[in-house]
Amino acid sequence: MSDPLKKYIQQWINKAEEDLLVINQLLTMDILPKTAIGFHCQQSAEKFLKAFLVFHYVDFPKTHNIEFLIEQCVKVDPDFNDIESGNLTDYGVEIRYPGDFLEPTLSEIETLFHLVELIKELVLKKIQL
Repeated sequence: MSDPLKKYIQQWINKAEEDLLVINQLLTMDILPKTAIGFHCQQSAEKFLKAFLVFHYVDFPKTHNIEFLIEQCVKVDPDFNDIESGNLTDYGVEIRYPGDFLEPTLSEIETLFHLVELIKELVLKKIQL
């Protein structure tokens, strides 16, 4: 693997980690900005999954669809079958605008955060830079 490709993959991971930092900071607030936390959970998961796909030279369209990205990862590694995406995709774009949107409960926030941690753990285990 070339150094530029390694650097590019590391950038995906760094961006995913940055979203996790934001989540952790938001979780310390007295009033939880739940939709923002949901958004950053979706964003972090998306970036970790894309890092895995780039590592394995898998092209993918511009998408925020976590289910689709997991399906692409499963084609490379069946261990991704163990990842349940839940409704993580729903927090990617639509939630950022007014109108009909999801307001996650505290329990859902915990589930989303746990899901991101599982995705992170699996991806980092599978990617050796």
